[in-house]
Amino acid sequence: MSTQNSGNDLLTEMRDLMRRLHYSIHTERAYCDWVVRFVRFHQMEAREALLVDAKKNVEDFLTYLAVQGAVAASTQNQAFNALLFLYKRVLQQPLEDVSAARSHKAPRIPVVLTREEVKQVLVLLEGTAELVVKLLYGCGLRITEVVRLRVQDIDYGYKQVTVRNGKGNQDRVTPFPPILEPLLKNHLVKNHLERVMAIHEQDLAEGFGAVYLPYALARKYPNAEKEWNWQYVFPGRSLSEDPRSGVTRRHHLDSRW
Repeated sequence: MSTQNSGNDLLTEMRDLMRRLHYSIHTERAYCDWVVRFVRFHQMEAREALLVDAKKNVEDFLTYLAVQGAVAASTQNQAFNALLFLYKRVLQQPLEDVSAARSHKAPRIPVVLTREEVKQVLVLLEGTAELVVKLLYGCGLRITEVVRLRVQDIDYGYKQVTVRNGKGNQDRVTPFPPILEPLLKNHLVKNHLERVMAIHEQDLAEGFGAVYLPYALARKYPNAEKEWNWQYVFPGRSLSEDPRSGVTRRHHLDSRW
């Protein structure tokens, strides 16, 4: 909105609500970005303008994305979900029977590497990159799931990994293939985790050492955020400021690294 305070108040209200409902930081940013684009598209001057011809405005915006923007169906769906959240949860004005042109991009057949091609990739990797990629292929994990693994998520006795807050905010357990067991229990992971522990101990000595804990766990277990079992298997290279709380701590490795 061109009225800065009104626009900021709306986004602040939306962010606060999404955080109370435990939406991820990525979804929060995406939804807020779509709301900003929607408001700019219709050149709305005040919050009240959102309630005038709301259904038509949403349909026009979604049609624009599909026709002029030529966005993928998933992108249009994300925009639609963001606007549904805005009207239903923030403005308390649910949208009904929204009809708009839908994106129809031809599906692309995914490129899948053969076993030999995977081997050729693995021999070129070493250190953290090698370990991450072997977990990706060996355990069927997504890159975000690998970098978010915590020390306690690896169960050597049962030979399984617990994936927490995966796709759809669901937890699941995935088994280790036998070929990964020696890598996880012997020298490779041991050396890796020894380096991680050294980083953690240094952070503690400097007055840091805490990690992000989901939901209210930090309040329920005040010391858990500094315990070894809660530390990330793949910590970031440096300390950073949490965009929500403003607390400085070591996050996990960036999935784009």
